[in-house]
Amino acid sequence: MRKYFSGLIVFMVVLTWSCLSWASLPQFADLAEKSGKAVVNISTVKMVEQPDMRQFFRGFPDRQHPFEEFFDQFERFFGGPRQEQRPREQRSLGSGFIISKDGFIVTNNHVIENADQIKATFQIGSSERSFDAEVIGTDPETDLALLKIEADIDLPVLSFGDSDQTRVGEWVLAIGNPFGLNHTVTAGIISAKGRIIGAGPYDNFIQTDASINPGNSGGPLINLDGEVVGINTAIVASGQGIGFAIPSTMAEDIIEQLKTGESVRRGWLGVTIQNMDDNTAKALGLDDSRGALVAGVTRNDPADKAGIEAGDVILYINDQPVDSSSDLTRTIGGIAPGSEASITIWRNGEKKDVMVTLGQRDLQRIARGTAPEQEFSEAELGFTLRKPTDQEASALGFDSPRGLIVTEVEQGSPAHRADIVGGDLILQANGQAVNSRDEFHKILEDDARPKQVLMLLINRQGNNMFRTIPIN
Repeated sequence: MRKYFSGLIVFMVVLTWSCLSWASLPQFADLAEKSGKAVVNISTVKMVEQPDMRQFFRGFPDRQHPFEEFFDQFERFFGGPRQEQRPREQRSLGSGFIISKDGFIVTNNHVIENADQIKATFQIGSSERSFDAEVIGTDPETDLALLKIEADIDLPVLSFGDSDQTRVGEWVLAIGNPFGLNHTVTAGIISAKGRIIGAGPYDNFIQTDASINPGNSGGPLINLDGEVVGINTAIVASGQGIGFAIPSTMAEDIIEQLKTGESVRRGWLGVTIQNMDDNTAKALGLDDSRGALVAGVTRNDPADKAGIEAGDVILYINDQPVDSSSDLTRTIGGIAPGSEASITIWRNGEKKDVMVTLGQRDLQRIARGTAPEQEFSEAELGFTLRKPTDQEASALGFDSPRGLIVTEVEQGSPAHRADIVGGDLILQANGQAVNSRDEFHKILEDDARPKQVLMLLINRQGNNMFRTIPIN
């Protein structure tokens, strides 16, 4: 009898503990139903030129490559030379969410970049409605875009929360369109904050284990109060349960600027910076390795005019501590150009405060500012190139200079028709790394000319993309 009661007590304790544990878990059904109404599926159509497959087999002696006979027979069978390839449609899917009754929608820039047609679709009860969306503004450096639709119905909206107040371990909900599966809801926690993943100079991502997959890009990361604390934007392809979202506090300020229809304006200091380490801190007489070490100062830029010098360590901006070089980049970028900033530096064993009037960040202006003798022209392709400076590499998110930066593009040239623009950084040519004029010319002569095509991997304001130039 005693054993019976003991077993019953143990069973009741376990049952009670299980019920209490289950009761303490958040219930997402109401939150998903309410918030999901303002989440939209973004579908895009882009017209792309189809490559002439014959060009990839050029360069064989006496035209004796294995596919030459096939192409010749194809042309004879269908009556003479092949017609010029027609552009084909390239479709993609992403997510977004409505932030105002008048139809403003937030998504990722990479979801809608270069799209010829954009549609936003959302659910109304058991049915769906689609609307043509207009691009109001984009910010490639943070991968944000603002769209607008003209709707004849009362639109549901989501509001931004304060991502700075979120804590690691808090529950969050992700709603989006992964793999084209409409309005998929996943739940998880905030795994980390302030992640730097090499996506650009303003990396400051929220990491979450809520499942995020291709198609979730641009969708909201929602807290238990139904507020957007992040915009889902990136994943680790080789990992599971590792996704990244743009913090709402950074996104909200940028979205407000984009509503004006103008590009985002960011502060510019004009320094080359690097992280501190323990040995450097010890050599400079600092107690810890916090701060950003100034490795160089651009002549006549704001830092130079304020008297900041190479070897200074920037410790505070407007009394806010600077923990690293990326922290400095984000903080300066968040201050409006023309504003005065109080900067505390460490020099010769003591602190010193300086006032700086910030300029405006402009990569194309930086590219044009280099001495002409450092540039070389590719007249046949229609652009001018040179090596990037340390400062430009830092602005683009690289630890050291690499590639070749485009300083000018001739209107109507092959480079212009291939969508190459000033400020682009060429990282590869035909799959090979290119870091000098000699490397570029060798690839152009030995590989591109025989194939009659030059495929460039470029970095444009933190985003990698391919562009192809035919070589005639």
